[in-house]
Amino acid sequence: MLNLAGKRAIVTGGASGIGRETALKLARWGAIVFSGDIDADGNAKTVELSKPLDGNIVAINLDITNEDSILSFAKTIGNSQDLGGEAIDIIVNVAGWDKIQPFLDATPDFMNKVLDINLKGPINIIRYFLPEMVERNSGKIINISSDAGRVGSMGETIYAGAKGGMIAFTKSLARETARHKINVNCVCPGPTNTPLLMAQPESMREKLAKAVPFRRIGEPEEIADAVLFFASDMSNYITGQVLSVSGGLTMAD
Repeated sequence: MLNLAGKRAIVTGGASGIGRETALKLARWGAIVFSGDIDADGNAKTVELSKPLDGNIVAINLDITNEDSILSFAKTIGNSQDLGGEAIDIIVNVAGWDKIQPFLDATPDFMNKVLDINLKGPINIIRYFLPEMVERNSGKIINISSDAGRVGSMGETIYAGAKGGMIAFTKSLARETARHKINVNCVCPGPTNTPLLMAQPESMREKLAKAVPFRRIGEPEEIADAVLFFASDMSNYITGQVLSVSGGLTMAD
């Protein structure tokens, strides 16, 4: 059932786009949400948007590529006993970054940044909070990958590799943690109305929309709906799955 009352959730990348809509969606259904992002202003805006919905969102600075920042993020959450205790019930890894360019133009610094944000960062977040879930024999983990990681994407080769790695990581972790009643699933958005996509030329966005069977790009709240399903009790017997939310753009397995 769709009732997250009393659940404590982490959402990375909560300052905008899919992360913001996910934080708002989980809070709307009763979860206490800790929104982690390096964009303090955007994160604060997410908190403001939650107030008319009676949502409970706490904005915390977080750089998922920095171990000290992750430790500080966790410490802040741990000191929030007035918000339902210390345990984390739901982890949603949304934070991501990319820049469209040919593979041969990618510098070592660029490649490291893409891998750090889109693969290593989410893994480090889970590594920190997972032991607590194992100890309690419960938890929901939802990783936001991309259809680029399922079928590839021209101009996003490093990004696609990182997101493909996240898919494989999700499936492997699901196998390891099923004995602890922890669900680990993956949502793969197609072209979505996020700041990253809006930064691309309008001609490219129009071509993408025409390629989608529904003839439009997705909205962040539609991705958040899939996350809500995986975070809820409705998915209790589902783990290790990859759900494409792309308007039918990529129908391959």
